[in-house]
Amino acid sequence: MGPHMTDIKALSERLSILSQGRTSAAKVRDATLTLVLDVGGLSREERLVMVEALEKEARAAPGISEVRIAQTEEKHSITIIAVASGKGGVGKSTVSANLAVALAQLGVRVGLVDADIYGPSQPRLLASEGRRPETEGKQIIPIHGAGNIPMLSMGHLVEPGQAIAWRGPMAANALGQLVDGKWDNVDVLIVDMPPGTGDIQLSMVQKHKPAGVVIVSTPQDLALIDATRAVNLFEQAAVPMIGLVENMAGYLCPHCGEPSDPFGTGGAEAAAKSMGMAFLGRIPLSIDIRKASDAGQPPAAGKDAEAEPFMAIARRVSDWLQSQT
Repeated sequence: MGPHMTDIKALSERLSILSQGRTSAAKVRDATLTLVLDVGGLSREERLVMVEALEKEARAAPGISEVRIAQTEEKHSITIIAVASGKGGVGKSTVSANLAVALAQLGVRVGLVDADIYGPSQPRLLASEGRRPETEGKQIIPIHGAGNIPMLSMGHLVEPGQAIAWRGPMAANALGQLVDGKWDNVDVLIVDMPPGTGDIQLSMVQKHKPAGVVIVSTPQDLALIDATRAVNLFEQAAVPMIGLVENMAGYLCPHCGEPSDPFGTGGAEAAAKSMGMAFLGRIPLSIDIRKASDAGQPPAAGKDAEAEPFMAIARRVSDWLQSQT
């Protein structure tokens, strides 16, 4: 390798350092240097400052009279995890919110989409009711809820309590706008699915292709039958099963301390085993969890006993994510 090529290599390394690794290898022809700069996630001002610094450094090199920098913006790759159930009333949204908060505490750059278009509850669970997201171009900019979780919900776009009387295609389009929001600093997107196996679920698996799904059920037989239908939908779409969560699994009386199981016990774990999927953990039926959720204070953000079941589930989901890389 001649001196000229060695100089260009050294210059490329200096430009890479200046751009924080955003530049391609520099090429020089007829005293003109060309390179590609990835400007994804940078503001307009940050782009201008970076380009100016690169041009200044390149022009200072011997034999360079012109600098051409092509600016590109690579599409940020996001891993989507759907949280689903076969029926309503099993606490799926509470699990979704606290899973996002717990993953964030484990260091995952996580965001949350409330895909329950007709019955959004995440603004209440993450204390962001009444706030309206801004837009940049055609993208909606997520707002930050409790636990500093970036999030988007139909509940942020309509008045609280307003009925959303939309047919399937309109709801699917709304879901697309939420999922395709400006998730610049998010690597994992938790999507709180509506209950059941309808149009929105089909749109989700066909268009947005989740990397995996967490199924939520209570221990009772009827809920488990419905959970099996949800599992079947995602299996038909070839979406991997991350595992099953058993919610409302036992109740500890605050007065006498006696445990009871109003919805049965162990049913979800047995169902997971019979379906050949992982069992992610149990969450108890707790007044404290209910009160904290209603107040927009996700239990997973705390350090007490109510946080631990969510953290345990998040650790298993985090392990699954790492196994996919």
